[in-house]
Amino acid sequence: MNKKLVVLVTRKLPQAVEDRLRRDYEPRFNQDDRLYTTDELIALAQGADILLTCHTEKLSADVIARLPASVKAIVCFSVGVDYVDLAAAKARNIIVTNTPDVLTDATAEIAMLLMLGAARRASEGERLIRAGKWKSWSPTFMIGKQVTGKRLGIVGMGRVGQATAQRARGFDMTILYSNRSRLKPELEKGATYFDSVEAMLPHCDYLALHCPATPETRHLLNAERIALLPDGAIVVNTARGSVIDDDALVSALLSGKLAAAGLDVFNGEPDHIHPGYRELENTFLLPHIGSATVETRDAMGFRALDNLDAIAAGYEPHDRVA
Repeated sequence: MNKKLVVLVTRKLPQAVEDRLRRDYEPRFNQDDRLYTTDELIALAQGADILLTCHTEKLSADVIARLPASVKAIVCFSVGVDYVDLAAAKARNIIVTNTPDVLTDATAEIAMLLMLGAARRASEGERLIRAGKWKSWSPTFMIGKQVTGKRLGIVGMGRVGQATAQRARGFDMTILYSNRSRLKPELEKGATYFDSVEAMLPHCDYLALHCPATPETRHLLNAERIALLPDGAIVVNTARGSVIDDDALVSALLSGKLAAAGLDVFNGEPDHIHPGYRELENTFLLPHIGSATVETRDAMGFRALDNLDAIAAGYEPHDRVA
């Protein structure tokens, strides 16, 4: 009988996913669901064949260099792999996989929630109710912005961007997009393509960021690009915090250049989020829950395990990124 592979699971996973791991492998679970220090991670990885990780781990080149020789693969429970130094993994012949396709709908739902929540001052209104400060109604009370019929600019028209566009069409929004390449007409579905973000921004009442986190997209939304947006525009981000220059966005929200922002991801999350976001009334903030549905988290786990099964069987995993 072949010996079961030892899998270090760095965070607590959905029960159905852990049950399958327990059936087919020798897992080392993190039942307390706490964030391991680097030293703890290295110690726990001793003798492990596979790491099953989340974006909360920071697998830099230094960390990967310290991994024991037994580690043959890093199976990511995420689409984004910006937390893994892929070049360092390749240099050590460590396979890296991710979980694309399965969180598209859930993340697009959150993009729409952010858009509506920011536009209609949902956080501010809920705080009034909870604090018992709602005393009356008037024609000028809690005036927000309408979403229906407005222009939505999307940066990054991949799976999630396209799914967000489809939902926005239900609000009769006009879809604009900037992408590394133009989509085929059947995928565009009437959306207007711009060959640069700068060319698109002046036409956006709403801006949704769905691009991957790369060195090229770091601080993509900076002061210069914010200045190109129409006054009173609204920004939403479900991508990664690094695509926004926090100081520039906070300044634009304070000045009134932007009406509001809806954010599900942040630089320095969760402990070192820019304090300006918490202090502003015109922010709608969520704790990185874009994929947080039962259906999606199970699907992410099963997709990760499909990749793990392929690696264990000696096949090329479907979602290999390094």
